Amino acid sequence: MDIQELRTRNPDHWMRATAIRALALDAVAAANSGHSGMPIGMADVATVLFSKHLKFDAAQPEWADRDRFILSAGHGSMLLYALLYLCGDAEITLEQVKNFRQLGAKTAGHPENFLAKAIETTTGPLGQGIANSVGFAIAEENLRARFGRKLIDHHTYVIAGDGCLMEGVSHEAIGLAGRLELGHLIVFWDNNDITIDGKVSLSDRTDQVARFKSSGWHVQEIDGHDPEAIDAAIVAAKKTDQPSMIACKSHIALGHAAQDTSKGHGALTNDDQNNAAKAAWGWTSAPFDIPAEIKSWWEAAGSRGAADRTEWETRLGDMSATRQAEFTRVMSGETPKKLSAVIKALKKQVSETAPKVATRKASEMALEVINPVMPETLGGSADLTGSNNTLTGDLGVFDTDNRKGRYIYYGIREHGMASAMNGMALHGGVRPYGGTFMAFTDYARPAMRLAALMQTPTVFVMTHDSIGLGEDGPTHQPVEHLAISRATPNMLVFRPADTVETAEAWEIALRQTGTPSVLSLTRQGLPTVRLEHKNANLTEKGAYVLADAEGKRQAILMATGSEVSIAMAARDLLQAEGIGTRVVSMPCWELFEAQDESYRRRVLPGGPVRVAVEAAVRFGWDHWLFGERGKRDKGAFVGMPGFGASAPAEELFKHFGITAEAVAEKVKEML
Repeated sequence: MDIQELRTRNPDHWMRATAIRALALDAVAAANSGHSGMPIGMADVATVLFSKHLKFDAAQPEWADRDRFILSAGHGSMLLYALLYLCGDAEITLEQVKNFRQLGAKTAGHPENFLAKAIETTTGPLGQGIANSVGFAIAEENLRARFGRKLIDHHTYVIAGDGCLMEGVSHEAIGLAGRLELGHLIVFWDNNDITIDGKVSLSDRTDQVARFKSSGWHVQEIDGHDPEAIDAAIVAAKKTDQPSMIACKSHIALGHAAQDTSKGHGALTNDDQNNAAKAAWGWTSAPFDIPAEIKSWWEAAGSRGAADRTEWETRLGDMSATRQAEFTRVMSGETPKKLSAVIKALKKQVSETAPKVATRKASEMALEVINPVMPETLGGSADLTGSNNTLTGDLGVFDTDNRKGRYIYYGIREHGMASAMNGMALHGGVRPYGGTFMAFTDYARPAMRLAALMQTPTVFVMTHDSIGLGEDGPTHQPVEHLAISRATPNMLVFRPADTVETAEAWEIALRQTGTPSVLSLTRQGLPTVRLEHKNANLTEKGAYVLADAEGKRQAILMATGSEVSIAMAARDLLQAEGIGTRVVSMPCWELFEAQDESYRRRVLPGGPVRVAVEAAVRFGWDHWLFGERGKRDKGAFVGMPGFGASAPAEELFKHFGITAEAVAEKVKEML
């Protein structure tokens, strides 16, 4: 249909959708930056969805049983901002729309979940939104199985573009959603055939319809500008038990001179062309001016869900006090009171029995006491369950026939797993954790970074964390990955030395509400170094004195993970020669940095020589070696000079000189 036919066929719908188009055009033009074309092209789909199907209440954007709307094609953020303003969201005001992409505005260039309550997830890196949506849908299914359909019964809707579907993570997400039959997930594909460089055919010939069908999705193809077809497709999608993809044939920058061109993807700022587009649309209002009757209609759409919310609150109130309290607790992210007690009991047992175990096994031991008292945990692994030790006996498998199951077999999908876990955390009510090898943080990195940016408490269990994994060789031996993770803002990186520190790290990670955690865990067995039981969580300090000097303190050895026991052995060698040596375990640099200066200086006082020991690259250690107030003269690092090699772990540590003898020798060289 051409513009004139669209206008005359359903004039009321056309003008309501055009309010979105006009706001997008005005905001991008005012900012002289942004993406006009997608909001213009998908305005019809959004209008039908928000006015007829999306269950939400603009006055209560965090209502637990709302439908979730995810704009995976986050560059088209003005589509979302226009919808929120029109529907009466209290945070996305007209002033915010006018300040699109400006410093301090909630209307950032791409949607940021931490800027406004109604923004479900941060999108922009293409493919992340559709991958997040799989986690949203998993969380919804699991919570419905736990608390019942009367309390949890909503959908997750996604708008994704050609770019989202080209990104590799989309294939991981689509395959997992199809396998798990996530029937409450509905994706609208903005099939406009345009990328920044030009036609999609420049770089891709994928039959997306066949692709989704082959992955187990219910698929429909419609005219993305026909409101009746859009409505019928959504009705059909909600009836199927499969995840749904609705292929919406659309025109990017509809009605503009840049329609159906790569220029239409970006910022349309030419006044003459913009005015001509508005004339073609039949829009006569001034910039940012929405006619009262249209704004009133949209606000009614925004309040349409208030009745549903009120009825839901009544159903919640009819539940027993215990069930209400539990639902409120898990949705708030609060940990159960029993968590601290079971962690302390495990620590006491370990300190008394002093087992020699890999920290990946120690993590499993911790999960064996955590999972029974935290029914909201949802574990998983990217096809490394037996290696990551992420499955405990009480979980059961989340599958089509067991939505109460709490363990997910993600397959070889590190990126998709991490993104889905972020979606679960954002949905609320569940606490996701998932494992792979530390080296494969490379594959999960984009989602790990977004977890930190979005302030989601996702837990990334990364095992086989050094050359200690041995014969698999340098492709699997992470050397730079700790540094990369530590360099990420708002991320806690734990490298525990034994089972006690591992249990403490888990307790801290699960108590986070706005920070993700990375648990860096060994393949090889490690001795227990915390032999004296303490009720206090020493890992919470980030670093602490594990063993102090006997006699005059001349050296401080700093280490993490598997190298703490090496530092302890080096201390024995040095003390035997009368060299007073302190050992500082540093399981979490970020938490140590957060302590007050007086504590840090007590742990790492000036004067003694310092040696850092870690089976990774040196990057980042100089901060601790040479102090926070300028360069010290005497500090040394014992670790990896580059990539590893293929050999048994014990041989590798000797080959690369990461031994107690080498550490002791470094100290003596500096004294």
